Amino acid sequence: MQSNERSTKFISSKEIGRAIKLRRMALGMSQENLAERLDVTYQQIQRYENGTNKLNVENIQTLAEVLEVPVTFFFNPENLLIADPPHPFTSDDEHELITSFRSIKHQSYKYVVINVSQMAAKIQASS
Repeated sequence: MQSNERSTKFISSKEIGRAIKLRRMALGMSQENLAERLDVTYQQIQRYENGTNKLNVENIQTLAEVLEVPVTFFFNPENLLIADPPHPFTSDDEHELITSFRSIKHQSYKYVVINVSQMAAKIQASS
């Protein structure tokens, strides 16, 4: 962290990038998957994580939503030391499905996902 003459501490872009990377990895999410969810390239995610590109307020809020953390997560140095264990009770596929499902905003679309998964399970059971 940097500080100015009033001893206010500033979080650097590198520190925010490190927090993004740690959280992304804790969720078991690839740079490509995060990029897709943010509608940017994976190279842009690399630049965010390396601290070479600064994030604006809107992007930080979007990242917080996708990474399932409060916005303040990126500004608390203590969070940079803590990484959640990667989804211990689900497989990678289950975790990806749950994460994607949670991002669906319309209830009717959620019902479609539920119905498709139930149909696939029934088809497999009868095979």
